[in-house]
Formats: sequence, structure tokens, C-alpha cells
Amino acid sequence: MTTAIWHRRPTPADLQAMSRATAVEHLGIEFTDVGDDFLSAKMPVDRRTIQPYGLLHGGASVLLAETIGSAAAHCCVDDSVVLTVGIEINANHVRGVRGGWVHGTARPLHIGRTSQLWEIRVVDDATRLVCISRLTIGVMPREAIR
Repeated sequence: MTTAIWHRRPTPADLQAMSRATAVEHLGIEFTDVGDDFLSAKMPVDRRTIQPYGLLHGGASVLLAETIGSAAAHCCVDDSVVLTVGIEINANHVRGVRGGWVHGTARPLHIGRTSQLWEIRVVDDATRLVCISRLTIGVMPREAIR
């Protein structure tokens, strides 16, 4: 049995609203699902997200991964007391994608008092692995961030 990880369980609509007028909106990222222990979103592979060879840009994959992991991290804490900030992200690009959508899912590897570690898997429309990423998040007192 899975225990929900959320301090405040978001809806995809909540997450989409938080992303207005940001890179998330500009790249067409859409939050799609929230489970007890995961958060998912998708991103189009189009003129906004490809590199000159017509393949999905690795940086776009990383932006998708950090978007999903950061949103999930934020929803696991009481943001009236602490805030979450990205510390480090890494990514391995496994497969090229020329069109359609890529779908990312973040799951926690560690949710601690001062840090979190998330794994984000990005797959294509056929569910083949495109990118695997790990995101380290710092959890800081709200007053420390100005």
C-alpha cells in the first residue's frame, strides 16, 4: 500500500495555474496526473523544443524534468514555513524523438527535512525511455530566501 507524499495534494489544474507566464507555458508543458507518490506532465516535441537536427533538445528534456520534480517537491512541504529550491540536476539522454509528445513522471527517492531527491523518467508516446534524470532539492526556511 502506498502512502501519499503530499503536504497539499495538487491537481493538474493547480500546477498549470502556477505555471502561467513562465517557460513551462511557453514550451507547452501540461501537467497530466497526480498519484499518491508521483506527478506527471507532458511536453510537445515541436519547433519550441527541438534542436537544429530536428530532434528533441536535451535542454528541453531537462527543463521538463526539473519542472515536474520541482513542482512535486513544492507540494510535499508546508510552503508557509519552508520553500524548496533546486540544487543539482543530471540527465542521461537515451533516445532521440522527432515528434509527438514526451511524458515525464517524477517519483521521490528521498523526502527529508532539509533535502529531497527525485527521479524523473521521460518517455516517448510509445513509452520508450528518452531521458532519465535525478533532481536534488534543498528545503530551506522561508525567511532564508529573499
